[in-house]
Amino acid sequence: MAEPRILLVHAHPDDESIETGATMAKYAAEGAHVCLVTCTRGEEGEVIPEDLRHLSGDALGEYRVGELARACAALGVTDHRFLGGAGRWRDSGMMGDPANDDPRCFWRADLDEATAALVRIVREVRPQVIVTYDANGFYGHPDHIQAHRVAWRAFEQSADPSYGEGEAWAPSRFYVTAIPLSALEAEVGRGPFDRVGSVKEFGFGVPDDQVTTRIEAGPHLHAKVAAMRWHATQITVAPPYYALSNNVGVPLLDAEYYTLLAGEPGIPGEDGRETGLVHPVA
Repeated sequence: MAEPRILLVHAHPDDESIETGATMAKYAAEGAHVCLVTCTRGEEGEVIPEDLRHLSGDALGEYRVGELARACAALGVTDHRFLGGAGRWRDSGMMGDPANDDPRCFWRADLDEATAALVRIVREVRPQVIVTYDANGFYGHPDHIQAHRVAWRAFEQSADPSYGEGEAWAPSRFYVTAIPLSALEAEVGRGPFDRVGSVKEFGFGVPDDQVTTRIEAGPHLHAKVAAMRWHATQITVAPPYYALSNNVGVPLLDAEYYTLLAGEPGIPGEDGRETGLVHPVA
């Protein structure tokens, strides 16, 4: 089998560690080419530590670029790029924020321009697999939704020899991140941070039957936690939980989950789900 090559498309610095950190560390440790594409520098992030709250806008974005570099090092990932170059598109903030109206924000990005920028990377890296968020952006963030749109279009267009520059390349699988609701239900009312009263209060999660793939996090959870700690402006880590600026506790699960949206599924494990992203099909 050819060298595994995986391309992940994330919206902001920290998303890669929170949602796919163990997966990235696993494949990097196994010698795969892991390419991370980040769409913004996270200029609208809400800063948690008091001693860093003076950071905002471009200054925060620059600081988060450094956090991301250290997180990638913790995960063993050496190929990181910003879509269109660092600062080409800005963080759009949460849905409904005034930042959504900034013509420079990713939510307002021209889809053709953003897709072309990602297609160039896809054709250079030639991944078998592309990973991003689902159509709802995992939890409704506009930049996550836009990342899905751009990644899906690039998945389709990179295989079209009449589109753009470079030699056509057809990735074989397209995955989106997912957490089964059953994994979250077990954590309701638990942990050292603010506790939710129902699974709906987490604001994310999908029915279990939508989850096609389970990657064991255990052997690489230490790398994931180390990477998350580097994103100190955005994350408070207290294993086996973490919290963002809302201080709601979220579990550090023993697996990372995905849904296969395109491509042939792999051989299932004991629970009926795939156990990897790149492997021979049944």
